[in-house]
Amino acid sequence: MQLLPLAVAILFAASGVSAQEADTLGTPLGHKEVTPPGQQSSMGELLSKGYQIKAAVPNGGKFVVFMQKDQSAYACEMQSLTASRCGTLN
Repeated sequence: MQLLPLAVAILFAASGVSAQEADTLGTPLGHKEVTPPGQQSSMGELLSKGYQIKAAVPNGGKFVVFMQKDQSAYACEMQSLTASRCGTLN
């Protein structure tokens, strides 16, 4: 039960930071989204590296899954059963 308040706090902190950093409304049409190296992964990649699922929170029709290994943490958005995208929290 202690993970739920932590997950909510991380979610609020991450949404505030992303709102402050967003200068545009997204990737312009015709441009491919650029992924910084080491910043985004899939859940499958993280699981194979030893990350563990610590919490999952529903977000509309999707889920946000929080994963952790040692002092490193990721938040993953489940887009479908086979597709996810994860970004580092720290």
